[in-house]
Amino acid sequence: MNVGIVTVGDELLSGETENTNASWLGRRLAERGVTVRRTVVVPDEVGEIAGETREFAERYDAAIVTGGLGPTHDDVTMDGVAAAFDRDVVEHPDAVAWFAERDGYHNSDLAEGTTFLPEDARVLPNEEGVAPGAVVENVYVLPGVPAEMKAMFESVESEFEGERTHVEVVHSEQPESALVDALTEVQEQFDVTVGSYPGDGVRIRVGSPDPETAEAAAAWLRERV
Repeated sequence: MNVGIVTVGDELLSGETENTNASWLGRRLAERGVTVRRTVVVPDEVGEIAGETREFAERYDAAIVTGGLGPTHDDVTMDGVAAAFDRDVVEHPDAVAWFAERDGYHNSDLAEGTTFLPEDARVLPNEEGVAPGAVVENVYVLPGVPAEMKAMFESVESEFEGERTHVEVVHSEQPESALVDALTEVQEQFDVTVGSYPGDGVRIRVGSPDPETAEAAAAWLRERV
């Protein structure tokens, strides 16, 4: 399964807020065997959100859009996603019903627009906050507040599934340039994916759907690097 992630927010582009949602989603999806093909950050603008959402929905099995939900002037993500599919944003009866059944909330107490979603969307209740999310065709729209985003993703994570990869990590004190031959050869000897990440030494990531293959390739590397 291939997925694209669209993170929304002027504060992400300016660097005022760190984009932890993208990294968290990437890790959780990888754990489920899902491949994240692209992650982009877009401003709080309907046209930008609509363009990236439309492209990802067409290109990948699913897209996740996070950020910009709510009733304030710059919360335009639902409008952008609706525009991507040429839909109207309307008061959603399922959202109204969910708030009516939830303790402490009454529809008349909510800020205007809270229960408005793209037409015919599937509502995703926000158990950690207020503004609901939605599923529109193959696009999952989640809040930007990390605690709310995580809880909502966990309510639908079973819908994201792929071939899970067993990962082994090998550390080397050699410079990355000295590892080229070994990294090439291990992929010739074993059916694995390999990535190298310099930092405090070099961290080598060895992955395979078969745990025994990943372990054997990692052992082979440890003897050589």
